Amino acid sequence: MASKIRESLLAALSSAEDSYFSGQELADQAGCSRTAIWKHIEDLRASGFMIESKRKKGYRLLGKADELNENNLLVGLQTDRLGRSVHYFESVDSTQKIAHSLAQENAPEGSLVIAEEQLSGRGRMARSWHSPKGTGIWMSLLLRPSLQPQKAPQFTLIAAVAIVEAIEKTCELKVDIKWPNDLLIDGKKITGILTELQADSEQIHSLIIGMGINVNQCAEDFSDEIRKIATSLHIESGKTFSRAGIVQQILLNLEKYYHIYINEGFEPIKVIWEKYAITIGQHITARTFNKEIKGLASGITNEGVLKLIDENGETHLIYSADIE
Repeated sequence: MASKIRESLLAALSSAEDSYFSGQELADQAGCSRTAIWKHIEDLRASGFMIESKRKKGYRLLGKADELNENNLLVGLQTDRLGRSVHYFESVDSTQKIAHSLAQENAPEGSLVIAEEQLSGRGRMARSWHSPKGTGIWMSLLLRPSLQPQKAPQFTLIAAVAIVEAIEKTCELKVDIKWPNDLLIDGKKITGILTELQADSEQIHSLIIGMGINVNQCAEDFSDEIRKIATSLHIESGKTFSRAGIVQQILLNLEKYYHIYINEGFEPIKVIWEKYAITIGQHITARTFNKEIKGLASGITNEGVLKLIDENGETHLIYSADIE
C-alpha cells in the first residue's frame, strides 16, 4: 500500500511541472490522509527527491537524485509487469545472485534487482565485470517464460535489441551488437548481457537476464587496461544521462519484444537483431571451451545460434564462444 501511495504521489508531482499540489489534493488522489501524505513527502526527501513546500500553496517537485531506487524507477515507468517489483541495493556482490535467490522464493515475473555498485559483478565464462558506484546500470531481471531450456539463448538477443533501441532513443548514440552478448560503440564495449536459467530437462522455471551498462563513467573511472576495450555513454557523447530513464526505456522495450516473442516467435526479432549485428558477414575466429574455429559468420539460427562456415565449406553451429 505504501509503495502505491508513493507512486501516486510522485506521478502527480511529476505531472505538475511548475504548479503546486495542496496536501488535500494529493491525499484525495492517493486515497489517504493528509498526515500520511506529509510522512511520504518526508520519506521521498530522504530518498533524494527535492520537494518544495509552501504555506497555502502545497508541494512542488523540483528534482530528484540520480539513484536507481524504487521511487525513481516507478515514476514514469510505462510497463505493465516488468520492473513493477524493484529490489534496490546500494552495494551488492552480484545482482544475479540475488535474482537467483528471489526466483527460488517464487518472486513474481518482472522482478528487478538493481544496485548502485557490484563488488563481484560477472559476465560470461565467470569473467569479472567492472561495476563502479553510481555511474552505470547494474541489474538483473527475472522472467518466467513457459518454454524449453534450449530457447534461453534467444533472450540474450532479445535483450540486446531492447537495450540498443533504448540507448538510441534516450542518448541518440549508435550502438552495434557483437554476438552473442556485447554491445559496442566504435568497437568499444558499452554493455554486457548474461542470461542464466533455472530449469529441468523439459521446461524453464525462471530465466534471469543480467545487464551491465556503462553510463556516466569518465575515462579516469576505467583502468588503463579496461579503457582500451570499454567506454561509456558519457565518454562517447560528453553528456550525463538519467540512468533511471534509460532503465525505464529498456524495460518498456523488453516487455514489447517479450510479447512479440511469445505471440509470434523469434523471427520478427531476429530481423531487427541482424540490422544491428556487426558479426554477421565477417570473417571471425570463434574460441569455444575446447577448440578454435575460423570462418565466415553467415547468420544466426532461429534459436540464436551462430552459423560459421569454415574454409572447407563446413557449417559449424556455435552456441557459446569468444568472437574476434
